[in-house]
Amino acid sequence: MEIPGPTYDVVIIGGGPIGLACAIEARRRKLSHIILEKGVLVNSIYHFPVNMTFFSTSNLLEIGDVPFIAHADKPSRREALEYYRRVVESWQLNLHVYEPVTGMYRLDDAHYAVVTGKSTYRGHAVIVATGFYDCANLMEIPGESLPKVKHYYDDPHPYIGQKVVVVGAANSACDVALETYYKGAEVTMVIREAQIRPNVKYWIRPNIENRIKEGSIKAHFNATLLEIREKEVDVMTPDGKITLDNDWVLAMTGYHPNYEFLERIGIRLNRDEFQTPTCNPESLETNLPRVYVAGVICAGLQTNRLFIENSRVHAEMILDDIQWKLQPEEA
Repeated sequence: MEIPGPTYDVVIIGGGPIGLACAIEARRRKLSHIILEKGVLVNSIYHFPVNMTFFSTSNLLEIGDVPFIAHADKPSRREALEYYRRVVESWQLNLHVYEPVTGMYRLDDAHYAVVTGKSTYRGHAVIVATGFYDCANLMEIPGESLPKVKHYYDDPHPYIGQKVVVVGAANSACDVALETYYKGAEVTMVIREAQIRPNVKYWIRPNIENRIKEGSIKAHFNATLLEIREKEVDVMTPDGKITLDNDWVLAMTGYHPNYEFLERIGIRLNRDEFQTPTCNPESLETNLPRVYVAGVICAGLQTNRLFIENSRVHAEMILDDIQWKLQPEEA
């Protein structure tokens, strides 16, 4: 099938920091590229809580030799959004936002067709850098689909004076519990484990533990949420089931890669506990020739193993391989 329009050396699916880093590497090697992003630029960061501060310092988030200047040691969400906008502008990246990829198929030995809701693009190589933040881990309990249940937290203002249940014990859950408590919410945490996670940020963990100890924030450990209703929730605790009055459930239960999309375009998954995409560890090429995975999706369900700072190297690894494979065609 003939696809109208130009052929790109690299089609990049995902306009997050690692997708941008891959495009920058393509520019450095004089390879043509297009980035297809289903939402806004760095869509996941845009949907982070408005008051979020990164755990990493700004220099660890830099890509493309564009300086990241922040007002404090740890940059804010707002500063990151502005930084990555400047990266796109500085490198004149070919970024298409609001263009979700719906499918992909192989045209011939040298080309893939990547299909969106707006067009079909032809590329010699494809890089999938879709992250994991768009797919929340569901509790799969009655009432989870009610409007009062949120898997993404944005701002504490809506919860002033409200009875809030926070599910989870990792960084996000602790941040949300503290921020909503300080704005006047009545906060109860429901935690599967026997304690707050040991790897919670060192400046957060003592605070949340002290608020729980003094009773300002209630916490049920070794507990699970059983059912959610309009004005109450059921919780199974070590002492049996209890019912709590409730206005909002903030389920900070984590996220996972979009496995449905990966399998739909033909990328195989390793059937292990982490469900990582099948790929060559040196080039990150998947079971599909010239189709690569980049960024946090390479870790599968180990979403705490890869971050911006330690997956920036994926761009160079992948583009080394792509450049080497394209040389015979360009000779």
